[in-house]
Amino acid sequence: MDGDKSAEEKAEREAQEVEDAKEEMSALEEGDPPEKLEDWPGGKAKYQTYGGPDSGEGGYEDGATAKLGPSNLRHHEDGSVTIDGEEVDNPDEYKGEPIPGGPSDPDAPPDPAMIGQEDEDDDESGSDSDSDSGEDERRDED
Repeated sequence: MDGDKSAEEKAEREAQEVEDAKEEMSALEEGDPPEKLEDWPGGKAKYQTYGGPDSGEGGYEDGATAKLGPSNLRHHEDGSVTIDGEEVDNPDEYKGEPIPGGPSDPDAPPDPAMIGQEDEDDDESGSDSDSDSGEDERRDED
């Protein structure tokens, strides 16, 4: 029976930690969101959704998430930014600092998963033209 009691105590501790994490996020939602990644909470609180379902608010524009920016803001591959489909005058105004080591960080090392991708893309385009000419030759034979 001691095993049952310790498992019960562990479950109660876990539930209390989750409740404390929810309270920490709730307090964070009261003010402005942190600007730096390292200022966001750690521990169990980092697994709680900012402005999540427990915040008691309606949609994105009604709760704490509205402080993060407009929900209809879109970043495009060409560097432009639109809100409600309308291009903004100064896209840099809507861009944050790159996350260190992230894909937009100019000082980040290359992504190991992408090493050699450029070479493969070049090889594939060359082989496509070869297969096209082969098809032409087969058509001539018919």
